[in-house]
Amino acid sequence: MNDFLLELRSEEIPARMQAGARADLEKLFRKEMQDAGVSVGGITVYSTPRRLALIAKGLPLQTQAVREETKGPATSAPEQALAGFLRKTGLDKDQLEVRDIKGKDTYFAVVEKPGRAVADVLADAIPAIIRAFPWPKSQRWGAASLSPESLRWVRPLSGIVAILGDELVECAVEGIASGRVTKGHRFLAPGEITLSGADTYVETLRAAYVLVDHAERQDLIRSKAAEAASAAGLTLVEDEGLVIENAGLTEWPVPLLGRFDEDFLEVPPETIQLTARVNQKYFVCEKDGKLADAFVCTANIAAVDGGEGIVAGNRKVLAARLSDARFFWEQDRKTPLSKQAEKLGRITFHEKLGTVADKVERVAKLAEWLAAEGIVPNCDPVLARKAAELCKADLVTEMVGEFPELQGLMGGYYARAEGLGDEIADAIRDHYKPVGAGDDVPTASVSVAVALADKLDTLHSFFEIDEKPTGSKDPFALRRSALGVIRLITDNNLRFGVAKGDLLEFFADRLKVQQKEAGVRHDLIDAVFALGGEDDLVRLLARVHALQAFVQTDDGANLLAGYKRANNILRKEGFAGDERIARTGDEDPMENVDDPDMAQIYAQRGALSYTPEPAEQALMDALAAAAPKAESDVAAEDFAGAMAALASLRAPIDAFFNDVTVNDSDPAKRTERLGLLDRFRAAVHKVADFSRIEG
Repeated sequence: MNDFLLELRSEEIPARMQAGARADLEKLFRKEMQDAGVSVGGITVYSTPRRLALIAKGLPLQTQAVREETKGPATSAPEQALAGFLRKTGLDKDQLEVRDIKGKDTYFAVVEKPGRAVADVLADAIPAIIRAFPWPKSQRWGAASLSPESLRWVRPLSGIVAILGDELVECAVEGIASGRVTKGHRFLAPGEITLSGADTYVETLRAAYVLVDHAERQDLIRSKAAEAASAAGLTLVEDEGLVIENAGLTEWPVPLLGRFDEDFLEVPPETIQLTARVNQKYFVCEKDGKLADAFVCTANIAAVDGGEGIVAGNRKVLAARLSDARFFWEQDRKTPLSKQAEKLGRITFHEKLGTVADKVERVAKLAEWLAAEGIVPNCDPVLARKAAELCKADLVTEMVGEFPELQGLMGGYYARAEGLGDEIADAIRDHYKPVGAGDDVPTASVSVAVALADKLDTLHSFFEIDEKPTGSKDPFALRRSALGVIRLITDNNLRFGVAKGDLLEFFADRLKVQQKEAGVRHDLIDAVFALGGEDDLVRLLARVHALQAFVQTDDGANLLAGYKRANNILRKEGFAGDERIARTGDEDPMENVDDPDMAQIYAQRGALSYTPEPAEQALMDALAAAAPKAESDVAAEDFAGAMAALASLRAPIDAFFNDVTVNDSDPAKRTERLGLLDRFRAAVHKVADFSRIEG
């Protein structure tokens, strides 16, 4: 067994592509080996800005010989069938074997494939991997690039190292021949390095100032950046995405602390952090919970001056960026948000839904209504409307034009600077929230009204023009909007009908997704929704939670089993119940006895024509008590009480099935007992449609 080293060296690979490239290299290599019948042990894949590398452990030197047998047509089959079989196998007729299969002579193609040297397999596999590599973006280069068939790579490919054990695997791609030679760090060790094999690869390159293990570089950046901040009495603002990106930009990372002009701190801190992060890939620091006038950059070199020159250069570049941000901040504040909002009429929201100004007007009306109706408690309708009218105004500011990620946030800063008050400023700042599962949910009343109105308008508007999500496509992020609405409603205990029709079903689907993380079963949500008329998400979830607690008890599990048995009997018998009198299990089933239109119907029902069996009578009595109790408890939103009422039916329904014959030979008994089961089913449906519950 031998270890195999493959290194593909090129010009700089974008940091964002390196994780995918590592996965693709392993996947393609495993496929090539599997197709060739080569067993592979562990595989490790590395990446740096200038190379992709793979080490495969325990490869054999030779593949196993293979005997492949393919059954063909019978010898008596038409000549066309035989001809097709020969084309498929690539053999002549005299190379086929004839065997007796169940008394019929049948052709067989037998191909003996001798074992191959694994070095030869690798020599074929490496060019195939390179040509099949699925870079998100790639390029052709040099004179060969005139042909569309020429090699494509993310950046010009410059070298291939392929060593099995201590032997070179010879291959070539577009004139680039494999070898043992690689290169170290571009500046610290620019010369050529001869590699002996996989076992010394990592340490040989480490000696040449290249850390090939991306995870090691990430750990180093994470720890050294925090140390640099701590040494200056600061705290590094953690940013895992920035750690990964810096590791993808460097082969020998050296985090360095620098300072910027303290006057820049008058700019909103999020602006400084975004400027440093997006434009320069810098970390920022805090002191006592506030942004400090410091940054940490990641150099790709161990400088002889300790990094002073590097820090000075980076400070100048950051200062230019922060000057731009400060200019935007100062210019934007010269124009009130109300004036900025007037420009929204020039921006199309959707061709069927008008401009952004049109959307803002819809949101403002809805936010005002939510406040005026008391749906969002303790919310001033005037403030809600004002905040909604200004919530999109920052979209036309210079700062948001440069940093779209700051929309909403900058509007809040501008509103506060303008003296519009904290309630309006906070509502503008937070009206996009919650954006994701981990995002904060607004709780201040004006903020809730505007955030809810914005998302509800988006959902209702796009559903009205039939622009609904389909499959994995959701171009207007309606699923995210629905989840945001659900969290706003449930976290703030808002009571109102959220939607109807298709949109209500859409909310039901999103609710299942959202509640799954909370451990709530999707089938129980279905069971409550199936009853219809439930569009109050707070009430629905309270009902679902009580139902889940109930079905997890012995009473609940056994009642569910009894319900399913009753439901199956009723379905099998096609029993729809007495359509003239609703079998609701009312405490007083003769409450309408004085109604002339009902007199004949009640007269026909009268008393039972037989004496019910004890278990039958017990179920009747239990239903007479439990059904109205469950109904009244549901109406009072005492869902635990409703479940307790249903629990009282568990023993009677079990006894009924044990002691009573439903399909009695006496038609009267059979009809009454089916009717009793129908009333039992109706009583359960006061709480939920148990037919939707799994198990």
